[in-house]
Amino acid sequence: MYVFNFSADKKPVTIILLFSLLDFIVFFSVNSIWLFVVYWLLMIIPKGVISAWNHHHQHRNVFKKVWHNHLLEFFYGLHTGATTNLWVLHHNFGHHRNFLDQDKDQSCWKKKDGGTKSKIGYTLEVAFTSFYRAYKVGLSFPKQQKDFILYGNIMLIALLAFAFYKPIGALFIFILPMMGSLMYTSWATYGHHVGLDTPDEFAASHNNLTPWYNVLTGNLGYHTAHHHKQGVHWSELPALHEKIKDKIPAKCYNTSFFQRLAG
Repeated sequence: MYVFNFSADKKPVTIILLFSLLDFIVFFSVNSIWLFVVYWLLMIIPKGVISAWNHHHQHRNVFKKVWHNHLLEFFYGLHTGATTNLWVLHHNFGHHRNFLDQDKDQSCWKKKDGGTKSKIGYTLEVAFTSFYRAYKVGLSFPKQQKDFILYGNIMLIALLAFAFYKPIGALFIFILPMMGSLMYTSWATYGHHVGLDTPDEFAASHNNLTPWYNVLTGNLGYHTAHHHKQGVHWSELPALHEKIKDKIPAKCYNTSFFQRLAG
């Protein structure tokens, strides 16, 4: 029996696993390249949204049993390209510890000359270096790095098996969505901290309180609260935000339509 650590995870996890089931139904039953292309295009946005829930899981595991979490991470990885412990190392042990220091931040938005990286440049850099940077952080965390390597290789073997069985299906159902979601994750994180170079943790994150944004991302818009206590479950972030909101400057709230889209 799968026992959840937080009951709030039941609905999003069920929905995501239904997307996984749909993926496999399409993979094994469809043979038309055009249907694969249409399905891939239709799933770009949903799989991008799933990235936020994979992020939450790597902060606070969904299930009580370890192997249940690893099984879930396999399906999350097929959707998002972020395999077991990628964000634990890169994000939790890297970015969260260093986001106030742009010389050390694994998701740094600041250039070495003091300027601001372009959104495209930042996206490409974070996406293409994510596994390497996670590996480097993992040198200081051998237990987490061991699982990162082990389950990453299991994912690679599975993708090779899918590609051997049905190359076009594997490309459009798994490989391209994984690559696209990893890129989208990097794109979305640009807006979380860009332009906020400060030693004050309460002034170093942009917040987005748009209700639908937080429904889709699991309250990721309460970003200052998330950085204040990264171990707090996503369902508890609004309550934590209420406790600290008087410390958050007005400039740290996104209000424009395009800012809401970017996160």
